[in-house]
Amino acid sequence: MGLMRVPYTSPLPLPTIIPRNANTLTGAVAALYNFFTAPPSHQLKSRGKDGDKTVLLTGAGISVASGLADYRGTNGTYTLNKTYRPIYFHEFTNDHEARKRYWARSFLGWTNLERARPNRAHHAVGMLGERGWVSKVITQNVDSFHPLTHPSVPTIELHGYLRSLICLTCRSEYPRSQFQTELSRLNPTWAEFLAEMLASGALTTENPEERKKKGLKTNPDGDVDIPNAPYSTFRYPACPVCLQNSPVGVNGNSIRVDIDLDGAWATTSTGGILKPAVVMFGENIPTLVKTAAESAVDESSRILVVGSSLATYSAWRLVKRATENGMPVGIVNLGGVRGEETFFANVPPANTGRFAVRCSEKADLVLETLVKLLERGK
Repeated sequence: MGLMRVPYTSPLPLPTIIPRNANTLTGAVAALYNFFTAPPSHQLKSRGKDGDKTVLLTGAGISVASGLADYRGTNGTYTLNKTYRPIYFHEFTNDHEARKRYWARSFLGWTNLERARPNRAHHAVGMLGERGWVSKVITQNVDSFHPLTHPSVPTIELHGYLRSLICLTCRSEYPRSQFQTELSRLNPTWAEFLAEMLASGALTTENPEERKKKGLKTNPDGDVDIPNAPYSTFRYPACPVCLQNSPVGVNGNSIRVDIDLDGAWATTSTGGILKPAVVMFGENIPTLVKTAAESAVDESSRILVVGSSLATYSAWRLVKRATENGMPVGIVNLGGVRGEETFFANVPPANTGRFAVRCSEKADLVLETLVKLLERGK
């Protein structure tokens, strides 16, 4: 059975800080030092090939310092925009108008996303991996910051990536940067509007308050909403590979890929639709990715969650899997985490971080300080 990405919008509990002295940056880092340097737990049901190493599971919170929006932080989309609803996979694949709306909003948001760069937290993760403290990184983020920052530390992109598009017919990938150029060509009026927004500074940040002043709503993953915008006028290109090769369906029937005089995808087409190479809500995570993430957990001695509320089941289940394997769990996240009481139900009273850590501090400050402390302790 496939594993589907489904949003979770119920209220999250306030964090219970573990151990109690992890309520400051110094205390949190000290607890995490104990977490990383402790011998493997005697409660581990199996020891993986990565030995005494930690697997990291990261979420949108780790990229906030890069200027990107998150979902449930202080300025998160679900916090400030209660009516926000992401596009679902079936809507994108079945509805031409929904695709127009999606690509118009993505067109406006891509520039800032492309300009954004990894922050100190990503570099600290790289150092943790290079120095042997971290085995692998599983990320829910689609910004590609992890593989860009630390290519030598394996990264499993649980929900895909925005750097490419994938054709729903032939499965070919297409660079998002080239797609942006095509969108500009097909939509000159929108391109002029984008240039005006960039010149005004409205799109130089994903801070929702700053964008609100310009009449914009900002959402994660490069999505910019303009109320009452003429989304129906937006056009997008067809898959260039399908245009050249006349694809054939699984039943042997020819698949039509038609374009208008300017090269935009035409509604007479039966294929050739490009979608972002992300796992949309309502879409199944590829089996190979799901298996790789599970193996990364099974092969490590402990798991540390950074910048994630674990609101999507695809991520939450990985921490539950670690707990069931007897692995110590650490969580660094501002605000609540879905079902975190499940992971910390049996923490010994005398725990100083060896068996569990839960702190509510900024990821970049915590990880950067932790690296320095671990290096001094070697």
